[in-house]
Amino acid sequence: QVQLVESGGGLVQAGGSLRLSCAASTSIFINVMGWYRQAPGKQRELVAQLTNFRATYYADFVKDRFTISRDNAKNTVYLQMNSLKPEDTAMYYCYIPSSRTWGQGTQVTVSS
Repeated sequence: QVQLVESGGGLVQAGGSLRLSCAASTSIFINVMGWYRQAPGKQRELVAQLTNFRATYYADFVKDRFTISRDNAKNTVYLQMNSLKPEDTAMYYCYIPSSRTWGQGTQVTVSS
């Protein structure tokens, strides 16, 4: 069973940047990896996805601000977040759809 470990969250001022990392525990071929987020009192929502062929998807609310990338040699996916807004405050989770595996999440808090 693959495990995912996220890191890189924290407290940042509006307009700032953070880079989240998600490391998989096993060297397996992973097709799609994605980032979701969940704010208090809200449903978990898809932020971005990346296939092994580098195809990407971004939710409208993060387009042109966030970038998803991966390092296959390290089994790690990244989420570069720029121009952060207070409404980006949430717990961010890494997800592998093929195995329905979630990470434990990393908290991102953006102050105004």
